[in-house]
Amino acid sequence: MHLRAATRASALAQWQTDAVAEALVEAAARSGVALTVEKVLVETSADQRLDIPIHAMGGKGVFVKEVQAAVLDGRADLAVHSGKDMPAITPDGLVLASVPPRADARDLLIGCTLDGLPHGATVATGSIRRRAQLAHLRPDLRFAELRGNIATRLEKAAAFDAIVMAAAAVDRLDIDLSDRDIELLDPAVMLPQVAQGAMAVECRSADPDLLQLLALIEDPVSRLAVDAERAFLAELGGDCDLPAGAYATLHGNILEFEALLAAPDGSTVLRERRRVPAHDAPEVGRSVARQLLDHRGGARLLEGR
Repeated sequence: MHLRAATRASALAQWQTDAVAEALVEAAARSGVALTVEKVLVETSADQRLDIPIHAMGGKGVFVKEVQAAVLDGRADLAVHSGKDMPAITPDGLVLASVPPRADARDLLIGCTLDGLPHGATVATGSIRRRAQLAHLRPDLRFAELRGNIATRLEKAAAFDAIVMAAAAVDRLDIDLSDRDIELLDPAVMLPQVAQGAMAVECRSADPDLLQLLALIEDPVSRLAVDAERAFLAELGGDCDLPAGAYATLHGNILEFEALLAAPDGSTVLRERRRVPAHDAPEVGRSVARQLLDHRGGARLLEGR
């Protein structure tokens, strides 16, 4: 059996696709099936246009639409994405078939600790979610755009007091940061992006054999958390262009869920936290979104964006 896996060409995207391929080959072998996986590299518009901020290009989804198209038009059988890059609404004809074990969901401050940043320091990040939360904590901070692959962003770091990146990206590429000041930002300080640290594997919804194979590499706990977080984003409006984040963790049979919605300048940050039975995970994300929108002033933020 031979499969074609669509992915972006970046080192991180290829690492993730190789990890999924290895897991699939091992799972198929346990079922007595010999499997090979071929990568189909897709260069997205977002990868080509590094001069434009992500939020100006349409926010979430700009890194995945062309990869999804490769599956829909038959160039590939499946697609491997960073979960945080995915819009909350899956296109017709595709299904989020598998969420393998999730890595560290936290953000990483590189170049300085948060307390060590001098007054008026410049922090580089292309994420409006990160900017809003940092600005709320430290209104004195200034911000600069940061685009490019992981290596490019690390090369640019010397021009700023600090940069912010996903910890999972650094961990997966085994990048040595021992010569730099770093701080893993606790979710209480910096709530992660929806599905940050997770990989998401899509395939065509009309491919039952592949769906069955991909189910073999799914981690149920990671899937539970990602589904709850994505439900929050979907309830906000599918691809909300305001700073938003959510993070779910399972503790026994209890799901802890926290989400936020913020003004881009950090002047307002709305947070809501819940502890619910695990079986209520599909609903908690939607419920928290409605609470923030209807009772905490989130709807006014959306109206004023």
